[in-house]
Parts: sequence; C-alpha cells; structure tokens
Amino acid sequence: MGLPGLRGTEHIGFTVPDLDEAQRFFVDVIGCEYVYTLGPFERDDDWMLEHLNVHPRSVMRELRFFRCGFGPNFEIFQWEPADGQAPQPRNSDIGGHHLAFYVDDLDAGIAHLREHGVRLLGEPTSSRNASEGQRWQYFLSPWGMQLELVSYPDGKAYERDATVRLWDPRRPAE
Repeated sequence: MGLPGLRGTEHIGFTVPDLDEAQRFFVDVIGCEYVYTLGPFERDDDWMLEHLNVHPRSVMRELRFFRCGFGPNFEIFQWEPADGQAPQPRNSDIGGHHLAFYVDDLDAGIAHLREHGVRLLGEPTSSRNASEGQRWQYFLSPWGMQLELVSYPDGKAYERDATVRLWDPRRPAE
C-alpha cells in the first residue's frame, strides 16, 4: 500500500563541484530562493558510512538549501570524498537523472536561458500520446548537470480523464 502518511517529495539532494557557482545559477538564472547553509561535517568514526553510504573519512564541506517555487526543495552539497569522485552520470547511466522545472511559457523560459548563455540541447519538443499537450527542452547547468523545462498550460492528454489532480497548471497560484 505504500508509505503510511506519504505526502510527496520534500527535497532533492545533489552534489555540485562549486557551491558558489551553483548558487548563482539556481538563484540568478533559475529563480530559486536561497534558504540556509550548514556544514562542514566530518567524523572520525563510521557514521558517514553507516548513515550516508560514503567513505567514513569523506568531508561534506557545506550544504545549501534552496526553495524553487511550489516544487520540492533542493539540498545542494559540496563534498571532499576520501575515495575519489565519480563523473556525473548521463541519463542512460545507473543513477542518471535530471531535474525538470515547470514554466508557464516554454518559449519565454528558453529565451531567458539563451540570454544567460545556458547550453540548450536540441530544440523544444512536443510530447505525444499520454503526454500530448506538453512541450519540453533539455539544458545543462554550468557544471553539466542535466535539467529540463516543461510546460503544459492546457494539461496533458492522460489528465483529461483523471479524477484526482494534485496540481492544475491552468489554475492561478494561491
């Protein structure tokens, strides 16, 4: 039946090579709000391994917390891993991922990214089948993290018959 009391995604955590660069990008380009900073954290026991599944002598230099509109918060880390750092995964790699930001006007969002020199991947794409009504565009952060803009101002095809909607992009924000 799933997790008792599940309400949704509270935050997404990810590691970046440079927190200052990430903060400038997420605040100045994307429009997120900086909330707080914690760290550094390091231990001389096995706490890091037991609780975070990282080498026990790794140092989490700092984390910064951001709020981005109505979606989940971001917890952005900068680590000094004691056993080296793996390259950033592609979407096709195990653990590969991307973050998608909903915008009311995809073309305006793309123009904004272009004005800030952000690398766009391909051209805007119109979805089909169950996601008909949606348009999207992939782009990269300055450090190569995969991101996406999505917009479906009139809804997606699969939602036409849905009885429950958590969010309707056609309804104004409260």
